[in-house]
Order: sequence, then structure tokens, then C-alpha cells
Amino acid sequence: MPSKTYPKLRVAAVQAAPEFLNLDATLDKTIALMREAAREGAKLIAFPETWIPGYPWWIWLSAPAIGMQYVQRYHDNSLAVGSAEFGRLSQAARDLRIWLSIGYSERSAGSLYMGQALIDERGGVLKTRRKLKPTHVERTVFGEGDGTDLAVMETDIGNVGMLCCWEHLQPLSKYAMYAQNEQIHIAAWPSFSVYRGGAYALGAEVNNAASQIYAVEGQCFVLAPCATISKAMHEMLCSDDQQRQLLLQGGGFARIYGPDGTPLGKTLDENEEGLVMADIDLGVISLAKAAADPAGHYSRPDVTRLLLNKTPGDRVVTQALPGMVINGTAGPAEPTVPAAS
Repeated sequence: MPSKTYPKLRVAAVQAAPEFLNLDATLDKTIALMREAAREGAKLIAFPETWIPGYPWWIWLSAPAIGMQYVQRYHDNSLAVGSAEFGRLSQAARDLRIWLSIGYSERSAGSLYMGQALIDERGGVLKTRRKLKPTHVERTVFGEGDGTDLAVMETDIGNVGMLCCWEHLQPLSKYAMYAQNEQIHIAAWPSFSVYRGGAYALGAEVNNAASQIYAVEGQCFVLAPCATISKAMHEMLCSDDQQRQLLLQGGGFARIYGPDGTPLGKTLDENEEGLVMADIDLGVISLAKAAADPAGHYSRPDVTRLLLNKTPGDRVVTQALPGMVINGTAGPAEPTVPAAS
């Protein structure tokens, strides 16, 4: 018999479309899905990349000048950490007694970032993070994260980490997470709807494989929520036949994988909204680790090692000169000159 008790819990990965470019309505839908998951016994629910207020698909469809029509609306409907809207998520997690991993466009002053947050069942915000490097044309919308964003949190339900989209194609970032003994990983994705038939690397087969390989490499459970493109979103974003071909409706391929790569829970049709759910037992991770632990017994640190810089990427550093007072804080004392003997 096992000598230790490991967390066992039901988890849910969301497959749905946001109320596009509408912060308040998407929050309403978020809480409704949280309520549904809690009613089904889930202790953790995970939402897609930039679920709030939706992924900015126009950046893949036309020239930047044409996409400018969405910029102010997207900025205004993005989510500010610590805002009243953000507080609604904490309150819902507390009321429903459910853990929440949420993806959102983070509004911080005049800039946007691809954010994720982990909120516990008491409504406490355990971690907010930003995508380290937005992918391709995403860099026309979003800024970058820093080394503090590669973090695994030790919690009552296990060691939980989060990455989004093609961060799962960054080997060093993945290794940094594996090395922190991650047990539950949130792999948040947008829908797999763009350039289908023209860019295989952007499709469901490759990217679900990335989530599955993450589970096998890290010997952890992976929740891979995935958004969909609704009819209303498609009609808003696509103004001609070419754009309607470049971005298709649907594209939902939410999955959950076990630490040996086994798919868990039933899958949904790509146009269907709902929850992919599974019951997980963290005790089985040791069975996968026995075969291969790339940050432990299966590593060769004498041959290859990773340097992880967790220094925050502060944009402004206040430095006080001797004698100056800034916001009530004095700088270093004036240097003294030794008295002549």
C-alpha cells in the first residue's frame, strides 16, 4: 500500500468561444462555465489563451492599417490585474470553491501582455504571468514577459504551472518548468482555425502533439483548453471570401493528457462548446518518473545545463543620488571626507 496520500481531483479544460471584444460579457460566460464545472465536481478549471476578451485574429488576416479599427476596443476590453473585473474572478472562485487558471489579454498602463493567472479556491491570486515571447504577428499587439513568468506554484492540489500556445515549442522554457517538479500543467491555446491547409504547424495535430509531448517529457498531467471561433466572431472578422478561408469557424480541440501521454476524458467536436473533464491522481506520476525524469535521474548536467534568470524585467528603476529624497525615501548618505590628521 502507498505510504503517502496524493491529491486526487477532477479537472476541466474549457472549449468555447468568448464573447468577443466584450470584457463584461466574457466574464459572465467565464463564471457560468466555472459554475458548470463545479456542479460536475471539478476542483480545477482551465481557460484558453487570451480567453478574455478573445484572441486578436485580425493580425493574421490583413494589413496592420486595417486592423487598427480593433485596437482601442481590444485595449479597453482587456483585463487589468487587480481591477474590479479581475476581482469578479476571485470572488467566483471563492463562491464556487474551485481553482481557476484563466488566460487573458492583460492591460497594464498603455501596453498589453498575454497573461495567465492561477486563483485558488479561496479566491487568492497565487500567480499572474505573461507569455515570454509573443509569436510572430502577436508581437504587433503584445509585450514580453520575464524570468519570473517561468514559475511552478506549490499548492494544496499539487505543483501547478502555466504556459500558453507556442511556449510549448520553446525547449529551454519547458525544461525550466520541468525542473521545478511540475505536476499539473496548464497548456492554454487559442483555436486551431487559422490557415488550415496552408500552415500545418498551426493546426490541431501539431499543437496537440506539443501538449502531449509536454506531458511525457515533464511526467505531469496537462490540461490543454482551446478556444473556438463562433459564427458571430467569424462574421465580424472576415469581410471577404479570402479572409473566410484563412480563418474558419470552430477550431476547438481541447484535451487532457496523463503523465505518460495518455489522452484522458472524452473529446468534443471542434464546433462544440463545453468542458473536457478527467479524474486525475498525482500518485501515478512516480510511475512515469521512474522511466524518465529529464531534470533528475535522466539528466546529464555535466554535459548540458540551463541558466534561468528570474530577475524581474522592471521597466523603470528608481535610483536616488546621495542626499536626494524620492517618495519619502532617502538616497544613500553623502560620502564623508576623513578629517585631516
